[in-house]
Amino acid sequence: MAVSDANERPSPVLQPGRPADPEPAQPPATTSGAQPPATRSAGDSRPPQTTQADETGSEPGEAVAEAGEAPEESPGESREEILLRQRDRRRLLRQCERVLLLDFNTLAMPDWPDNFSLATARRRRDLWLFSASLAAVVFLAGVPGLVPAWVAGSGFGAFVLIALSGVPFIRRLFSSRPSYMDLLLLRQQRLREARSHVSHLEGDEGLAWQCAMMAECNPALRSTRFGTLVNLSEKRVLARQLRRREHIRLYLIFMLEAEKAYDRLQSRYFEGHQLAIDNGWERPDPAADPSEPRETGPEESAESD
Repeated sequence: MAVSDANERPSPVLQPGRPADPEPAQPPATTSGAQPPATRSAGDSRPPQTTQADETGSEPGEAVAEAGEAPEESPGESREEILLRQRDRRRLLRQCERVLLLDFNTLAMPDWPDNFSLATARRRRDLWLFSASLAAVVFLAGVPGLVPAWVAGSGFGAFVLIALSGVPFIRRLFSSRPSYMDLLLLRQQRLREARSHVSHLEGDEGLAWQCAMMAECNPALRSTRFGTLVNLSEKRVLARQLRRREHIRLYLIFMLEAEKAYDRLQSRYFEGHQLAIDNGWERPDPAADPSEPRETGPEESAESD
């Protein structure tokens, strides 16, 4: 009986010969004035608005870059404002011109002995000290007769040979590898040369803190990791505080960024100088230094008129 009832009960799965289920009844139409979704979407569909960036075909980043490369002198600026900016640029160029004396190799120290070479040399030194001490103990043990005389003599001969192998000019005859002391002296020499070069660059007035004023041309100079260098340079004690290689390399990075800022500032200065010449505010002097433009005074302007 249960089998017959299961056969008579309709299956939810569509079987051959069974008609499809009827479609659900449509909901009654709403009486509000809202339009159907299809009609509303069709009525609200508008052509997409094109922005200025799409019309020009350029990306926002490119537009910002082009705006940054535009000259600072706008047409609405007066003569006094442009000449005042030129005087500030000329003053910065004079104060930071020593950045051009930077010697990259002196501060980079490419032949600086690394830690692996230093550890290897230390291991060889320890082995040399152990061998010399062992030979000396064998020789001294033969003095009171603890060991035979020939053993003590062999120990003395070995001690002499090992001691001579530690002499620099004899060691270089059979080995070209530097000793541990040589590597330490090389490190101290490179640090001494780098600090001397930094002292030459800084001078009596300090260079790093003055180069920090060119941050407008290179925002990297505003980095917080350069803050200590700038403060020490302003106090005129920077060269004495650089005692490690990491300090020298940080100063080198700062000076490379300052050199970039100096080049950009010089380019802007020449552009402003040419603009002043084109407007008749300055006279080109072939005999004068191009980085030192001469401003026209009121008497010269009256004579030219």
